[in-house]
Amino acid sequence: MTLAGNGEEGRPKPAPLDPISFEVIRNALVAATDEMVLTLRRSAYSTNIKTRSDFSCAFFDAKLRAVAQGFTQPVHLGSMVEQVPQAIRSYGPENLHAGDVIITNDPFPSGVHLNDVSLISPVFADGELLGYVANLAHHVDVGGGAPASIGAFREVFQEGVIIPPVKVVEGGRIVDDVFALILAQIRSKHETAGDFRAQIAANATGARRLQALVERHGLATIVASMQELLDYTERRTRAEIAALPFGVYEAEGSVDTDGYTDEPVHLRARVEISAEGVSFDMTGCDPQRRAPVNSTYAMTFSACAYALKCLIDSDLPVNDGFYRAVSVSAPAGSVANCSWPSPVVGGWETQTRLVDVIFLALLPALPDALPAGTKAMMCHAGFGGVDPVTNEYTCFLETFGGGYGARSTSDGPDAVQAHGQNTENAPVEETELNYPVRVVRLSLVDDSDGPGRFRGGLGLRKDFLFDRPTTFTVLSDRTAAGPWGVFGGLPGKTASYVLIRDGEEHQLSAKATVDLVAGDVVSYRTCGGGGYGPPAERDPASVLRDVLEDKVSAERARDVYRVAVDGRRLDLAATAELRA
Repeated sequence: MTLAGNGEEGRPKPAPLDPISFEVIRNALVAATDEMVLTLRRSAYSTNIKTRSDFSCAFFDAKLRAVAQGFTQPVHLGSMVEQVPQAIRSYGPENLHAGDVIITNDPFPSGVHLNDVSLISPVFADGELLGYVANLAHHVDVGGGAPASIGAFREVFQEGVIIPPVKVVEGGRIVDDVFALILAQIRSKHETAGDFRAQIAANATGARRLQALVERHGLATIVASMQELLDYTERRTRAEIAALPFGVYEAEGSVDTDGYTDEPVHLRARVEISAEGVSFDMTGCDPQRRAPVNSTYAMTFSACAYALKCLIDSDLPVNDGFYRAVSVSAPAGSVANCSWPSPVVGGWETQTRLVDVIFLALLPALPDALPAGTKAMMCHAGFGGVDPVTNEYTCFLETFGGGYGARSTSDGPDAVQAHGQNTENAPVEETELNYPVRVVRLSLVDDSDGPGRFRGGLGLRKDFLFDRPTTFTVLSDRTAAGPWGVFGGLPGKTASYVLIRDGEEHQLSAKATVDLVAGDVVSYRTCGGGGYGPPAERDPASVLRDVLEDKVSAERARDVYRVAVDGRRLDLAATAELRA
């Protein structure tokens, strides 16, 4: 398909690029998307976007090839490569003009869950179409059956407003009717309207920076540089892949529960590394379910692209040249490539578990490069209600860190995001200032590590105390089985989600919506990461440090690591006897 306005025919060919000019232009393209990131973050209203950075930005050329991506959330980047071209083709590039912006969150055929809303703008320079800037941001609410739009439902229609590619800005002015129609479906209208305007501003910033780049170097030079950048990236990617161990690798795993049944969601990954690239086959994953655990193809593609990026040079650009080496096969109608009208809100939970399964498959071939099992869940929390003073609906959303898997030479980090999830913590002060809640506890979960020669990271505990009736949704996992240990390491502790009412603890499902009363506490206690190597081979001094830092109890040190701690010192004789 030839896009209108490419203008390649008859364009004078630029002089060959010297290496310095190429590097300058290459980094300027990335800098344009990075400035989009700063604009969006500084202009947004919601904590989830302005503070937690739950969004991403990118630039595509006129042929809809990814050229540069602002690295905020890696999970979004591979999915945008699927979503943006499909949205432009669906809307029709001939219908877009300078100053226009289209908006979409449609999961089918190539989007993600409804909270992730993308805005896409054409960029014209010297009267020709240079490409498209786009950003995707996770909105704190998009309607549906529960505040924060993360409830466990049976169909996508229950999850929120579905927006096909439509024009929300025309000629630089917001289309008021479209804007009003979208906001009418959404609870947190003030925050969401501000976040949409921040997304519009981010695209405008990216367009200006790219146009300035053309003014400085000339359109022909920039177009030629983009083509060379993609080819350069492909050459480097294939050279990196050539250094990996060729072969076929397979593994299986599961999501603990789908939210409606106790049946685990079976996942299977087959990875083939060859001179042609890396192919990922998800044949064998369970059929899609009428439950919030279905990953779209775009989500699954993102998991595979992320897994490969972790194995190669971290300095390598991520653009179409990189994606050319990634091949993904996922049967339609499966939990790895669901079809309409299946629910998708928890697709990211499945997506990030797929990364863990891919790493497990590759671990025997790359034991020094990959970790034991990690948190491998997004671990969503969302709540909301009507403010009795202002009569406005407020919604809050956060995802929580957990234990990362241990590595061949080091412990897993404590309480971090994992596998393409790069969101920051919502600060306690900001949360309490803007929402009807107090955070009464924020700590690590002691003894949650997966024991090993190197231990897995510890989980996170965060307790929310509510002073008014509120609807709270848990959309998470890891209550049935903790992250796996490897090479003799043990699994991390499972997660738990607890409602504390009148001093009594009640275990919640990992996928549940509950109505709270004033005085209720909801406590998230996330899982620990898996261990690497036998626990009895752990350095006793490291065990002592963990005990002194209240990460591991003295009893666990003795019973699992075979290390005797007497007060604040090691009992070397007793340790030797335990390990004998």
